[in-house]
Amino acid sequence: MARLRDPENGCPWDVEQTFATIAPYTIEEAYEVADAIDRNDLHALKDELGDLLLQVVFHARMAEEQGAFAFADVAAAIGDKMTRRHPHVFGDEAVADAAAQTLAWEEHKRREREAKGDEDASALAGIARGMPEWQRAVKLQNRAAKVGFDWPGPAPVIEKLHEEIEEVRAEFAALAEHPGDASAQYRLEDEIGDLLFVCANLARHAKVDVGTALRRANLKFERRFRAMEALAQADGTPLAGLPLEMQDRYWGRAKAAEKSS
Repeated sequence: MARLRDPENGCPWDVEQTFATIAPYTIEEAYEVADAIDRNDLHALKDELGDLLLQVVFHARMAEEQGAFAFADVAAAIGDKMTRRHPHVFGDEAVADAAAQTLAWEEHKRREREAKGDEDASALAGIARGMPEWQRAVKLQNRAAKVGFDWPGPAPVIEKLHEEIEEVRAEFAALAEHPGDASAQYRLEDEIGDLLFVCANLARHAKVDVGTALRRANLKFERRFRAMEALAQADGTPLAGLPLEMQDRYWGRAKAAEKSS
């Protein structure tokens, strides 16, 4: 990476990059790691982990050029953190189980924030804003639950979900009455946000990872849509341009074929 970043003999593209321009690639590579895991493709996982590691090396090299830190410092920092946050392994403390360790982990993080002079005493302190919003929603909900602010089970969450759907329906009706009204559009967006937040909460209560569930739903949709296209093509009828009713029939055939296989 030092050679790639060399201003005179390096790669022009690599030389031009900054932390900000590389950050999206870092996120993308993390998702590709998750995809390889989801597909249980260990060969792909090896490659994707290498791609993700390259992102760490890239950021560390740019920091080293600024005199901030180097790759060795990154490795040392995470090693120190793991030792510090696992006193039951590297010290004399004990934990009863994984749940107790999770609580201890959060307490270690809280103390670390205090040591850094972070005066935010909220139970929600330290939740990064850069993560995907669905993931941040679950983290916010988990933190609130730790102080008792949580529904006792999925049933009231489902009730709340129905309530939010009705509110979304009402805002759609309001927007239909006042098309182009910016405030009506904003209220609709707000209610859809509430609906998605409750959906994330329902997944949390079900102990379902929102990202995994949505990724599988996307894969399912893609698989069935491609099957629709193939069925229509076999009939000599391109899917594009067909009325929705006929497209729906192909969707039904694709689903039926999938369930029977």
